[in-house]
Amino acid sequence: AYFCSLLFSYMNHIRNFCIIAHIDHGKSTLADRLLEHTGSVSEREKQDQLLDNMDLERERGITIKSHAVQMVFPYNGSDFVLNLIDTPGHVDFSYEVSRSIAACEGALLVVDAAQNIQAQTISNLYLALDNGLEIIPVLNKIDLPSASPQEVTDDIVDLLGCQAADVIPASAKTGEGVEKILQAIVDKIPFPSGDKKKPLQALVFDSVYNPFRGIETYFRIINGSIKKHQKIKFVATNKAYTADEVGTLNLKQTQKPEIFAGDVGYLITGIKDAKEVKVGDTIADAHDTTAIAIEGFEDVKPMVFAGIYPVDTEDYEELRSAMEKLQLNDASLVFVPESSAALGFGFRCGFLGMLHMEIVQERLEREFGMTVITTVPNVSYAAFTKKNPEKRLLVNNPSDLPEPSKLDKVEEPYITASIITKADFVGNVMSLCIEKRGIVKNQTYLTTSRVELVFEMPLAEIVFDFYDRLKTVSKGYASFDYSPIGMRPSKLVRVDILLNSRPVDALSALLHADSAYSVGKKMCEKLKELIPRQQFDVPIQAAISAKIIARETIKALRKDVTAKCYGGDITRKRKLLEKQKKGKKRMRQVGNVEIPQEAFMAVLKLND
Repeated sequence: AYFCSLLFSYMNHIRNFCIIAHIDHGKSTLADRLLEHTGSVSEREKQDQLLDNMDLERERGITIKSHAVQMVFPYNGSDFVLNLIDTPGHVDFSYEVSRSIAACEGALLVVDAAQNIQAQTISNLYLALDNGLEIIPVLNKIDLPSASPQEVTDDIVDLLGCQAADVIPASAKTGEGVEKILQAIVDKIPFPSGDKKKPLQALVFDSVYNPFRGIETYFRIINGSIKKHQKIKFVATNKAYTADEVGTLNLKQTQKPEIFAGDVGYLITGIKDAKEVKVGDTIADAHDTTAIAIEGFEDVKPMVFAGIYPVDTEDYEELRSAMEKLQLNDASLVFVPESSAALGFGFRCGFLGMLHMEIVQERLEREFGMTVITTVPNVSYAAFTKKNPEKRLLVNNPSDLPEPSKLDKVEEPYITASIITKADFVGNVMSLCIEKRGIVKNQTYLTTSRVELVFEMPLAEIVFDFYDRLKTVSKGYASFDYSPIGMRPSKLVRVDILLNSRPVDALSALLHADSAYSVGKKMCEKLKELIPRQQFDVPIQAAISAKIIARETIKALRKDVTAKCYGGDITRKRKLLEKQKKGKKRMRQVGNVEIPQEAFMAVLKLND
């Protein structure tokens, strides 16, 4: 009984929380101040963006991965254990946010006092409310000259329905308000509900590949406890292992003999195969035959698909191994093997957005030394054939689309896009969205100078350059968020690119029939600039089925072969030119044209 009361008292002193906000509203800086204020980081270890441990995160100034860390905060004569999970702000990494939210009881909602509430702030807030989290609103960057604390506080009160006194003014840069935030975390966020007497149940919310120790699994214990050397199993794979090491996630991992319900920790079992650990899985005791998986964890839904191929086909297995290790650390990456006539063996990968795709490509290069070729990205479509109009065929690759003669209809994914911008730029934003086949659904003035626009538009239209162009037309003021709303019929065609009369499957694209001609023409023009000249003329053609809709020609490299024929009859020159002509024709029939990497991404920059 004494031991149980001790455990209950320990759980009473645990708080699990995450920080949610729009991109660049100061989440990582606030996390730095919380770590410094609780003495979790020494003077020597101090640096900006402390939890962002990837070079890529520091260079771009964005958080890509969720990062868990434990702090101890003395308050009212007791020590409270605070488990913080820092989350990314970009819409492409919303899956990371959903995983962090699943492991917490509360969230700090950070709003920039200069930029006000943005689209992603609202999206992440609803995600947290759906999971029943306690929300603590924080008004950040109040030290900025351009800050409007009173106006933004009123907007937060309208959004949350809370009191103005509940909004904590703070500055992550100067450290103002950090003590109040920590006190609010202890006072308002409920301690974890869970029973230490029940069998072990722990939710896996992340994992990392360590080349020396195998896979490190990060988890949150819901019920029971986990000891060092305990026999455990993963419910999804039903494979049993021994817990070689367990511990908590301080700035550096801290070994513990046992950790209990409510705690966030790590586990090392010596697993080497990446397929054996799934994010969202449940850890249970190996001898527990009635173990059930924890519910409520979302499956990842890829939005953008692209092929990733090794530059050298011999590196295929090496690329597979790198992708599996990367998937451990980035559970939102989905891939299946595929082959292309132009590029050999590779993978068809699913990403959450274009930034996510760019980051994956960059990480493969930096962390695994793999130089890869990425094909033109596209979204997932549904096709129905005349032979079987009820059966839905999923089309992730343009080459999977049936021939037009066999095709009954094609459906494409639609999204609801929420754009918050200044009133001055409403016309520009509307023009851009209508150009991208958007339908205006709602227009709400949040204040006299800020407007929320809601559109329904095809996902394919926002995949490429929409975000960049939105920032351009709104001078950087617009914020954007989207959510899928299902499939709708559409007039889609496959545009193939033929190089020297041979189709290059990696350059095929599925496009709306109305824009197919203009995009096909632009692609041919772009490829003409990027593909180097050969010894023979190279025709570049865009085709829909058997119909050529655009053509450009890369002229041959020429030299004056008749220079040596000086004097004499004209027939000498003519004979030599005819001989040259035959040679060029033969060369063109057997010649291969090397396609540079930039050509595959040319379609993304057609508006440049």
